[in-house]
Amino acid sequence: MTKDLKAGDHVKWDTPQGETTGKVVKKETGTTKAGGHTAKASKDDPQYRVKSDKSGKEAVHKPDALKKK
Repeated sequence: MTKDLKAGDHVKWDTPQGETTGKVVKKETGTTKAGGHTAKASKDDPQYRVKSDKSGKEAVHKPDALKKK
């Protein structure tokens, strides 16, 4: 599990198409939408908005889904 990520950190994560990489855009601490999905983040359970290096699309992931590169 990766904790204490910050904007600009380079990370990798798994997708149905395989592993992908990108950068952390920001830490989300409230309900937010990205990629057609709603992420229910909170201060006690934050999630991270990431931007894919390959597609440029944004998604929101839980910290344990991200690995710092």
